[in-house]
Amino acid sequence: MSSFEDHDIKYRMELESGYASGSSSEAAIPDIYFSKPHLRFLNEQLQHLSPEDILRWSMTTLPSLYQTTAFGLTGLVTLDMLSKMPAPFNKTKVNLIFLDTLHHFPETLSLVERVKRRYPNVTVHAYKPRGVETADEFSAKHGEKLWETDDTLYDWVAKVEPAERAYAELQVKAVLTGRRRSQGGKRGDLDIVEVDEAGLIKVNPLANWTFKQVREYIQAHDVPYNELLDRGYKSVGDWHSTQPIAEGEDERSGRWKGQQKTECGIHNPKSKFAQFLREQEKKREEEALQRSLQQHVEQQQKQPHQVVVEVEA
Repeated sequence: MSSFEDHDIKYRMELESGYASGSSSEAAIPDIYFSKPHLRFLNEQLQHLSPEDILRWSMTTLPSLYQTTAFGLTGLVTLDMLSKMPAPFNKTKVNLIFLDTLHHFPETLSLVERVKRRYPNVTVHAYKPRGVETADEFSAKHGEKLWETDDTLYDWVAKVEPAERAYAELQVKAVLTGRRRSQGGKRGDLDIVEVDEAGLIKVNPLANWTFKQVREYIQAHDVPYNELLDRGYKSVGDWHSTQPIAEGEDERSGRWKGQQKTECGIHNPKSKFAQFLREQEKKREEEALQRSLQQHVEQQQKQPHQVVVEVEA
């Protein structure tokens, strides 16, 4: 019997039995899936657990688990908690995905190197905008100050597309994020576990914590952090869209100050960017048509006029 026939018989047996196990063929097992009632139940239960317990649940439940981080305080707390997991949880490695937009503060990039030294067993997968390595190359390709001329396009090329590329290349099924309810804005009603439109599972282990709790953990455990936090910053993103905040302002009020914007793109609905890409494609098609028509008119104008003389017989 050939290996193909053997595989086919095994697959049919799995289907007929109605059961599948870890040794079952991939075709017999669906991707990770939570129904809405199951997701509600999980959030009701996880709501009452500590961040460490939520992390333990994630590590034992979700395969291909990564941590997405821009090395903010919450992400650093998560990283430190993971590094201190006792056996058998310490056998599960949760690596990092860092979106290097090429527009981070020098202090942020310095922090990345300090984190690598502090946690040498963790791999940092850095993803940059496609086809560029420096901020100058980014400007040459996309124009000066793209975040001002077209902030949606900037979010796509600097953050969303690199994130999607990371998830595809690393075969990511679930991610740990650093979002918390106390950060305000759209995050005020954040669940512990979410599933986005693409089926990616997002776990927010510190959703219940306040900035004060996060800062106290950082200090108590001597976790490296961004020195900008000592200069009035609380949430740090790209240098061009981040400012210090005043006493009493929301934690993320220094991001995109004066704009009706609270998220960078990677936590917005995927459909928003699908629509954006369709609009961009339509715009390119219309521009190509206009160029073609213009070229046709110019060619017609360059051709010598022919005079037709009718001769009577």
